[in-house]
Amino acid sequence: MNKIIRTLLTLAALATGSTALLAQPALKLITVDVAKAYDSYYKAEEGMAKFRDAQQKAQEQAEELRKQGQTMVDEYKELGEQAKNTLLNAEARTKAEQAAQKKLEDIQRKQADLQNFIQSTERSLQQQMFTRRELLLEEITKTVNEIAKRKGATLVIDKSGPSSFRIPVVLFADPGYDITEEVVTEINKDRPATAPAAATPATKPAAATPAPATPALSFTVPNVGTKPAEPAKKP
Repeated sequence: MNKIIRTLLTLAALATGSTALLAQPALKLITVDVAKAYDSYYKAEEGMAKFRDAQQKAQEQAEELRKQGQTMVDEYKELGEQAKNTLLNAEARTKAEQAAQKKLEDIQRKQADLQNFIQSTERSLQQQMFTRRELLLEEITKTVNEIAKRKGATLVIDKSGPSSFRIPVVLFADPGYDITEEVVTEINKDRPATAPAAATPATKPAAATPAPATPALSFTVPNVGTKPAEPAKKP
């Protein structure tokens, strides 16, 4: 009797498990190219336009600092020549030497100001671009999830990035299961008429943060760290 009961319980458990498996929804996979969606998003191109504008302004400011420094260098050279000019009396040469030394200290401070400006500007631009990119990717991800739910998908795979073997994550996918174009259409539905055209993936790295183009401007100072001339000897 007990054996019969155990058998019935086992069969009931198997039947319940089979029913549970049958009750689960069928797996439905869809793919999306997030990088392509990002490149096609009008807000991404707007962000790039703002980034380039900020780069240009930073470069102009750095160039102005460089010009100021170069003017100081020219003044330093002139003072150095005066300090060595034997046609001047000793007092005048001494004053010129002291003024040259002070000018040299001013130049060194200007050099430090220029380098600090360049470094801080690069960090600021990179952080702004990174933050903007993260916000846009959040918007795109939200849209992907909404479309996936509408389609009854159970799993979404991003096919834009390479695997650890540097090969595509998705080696093959039926285009009929790809929602990239739907995502692009959805995220651009509120695109203003004046928004810039999105760059094509062939001309712009996918979802990348460009490096600031502000050049490492500098100016050359002769004999930095040394006195501009020998002290003038008193008669």
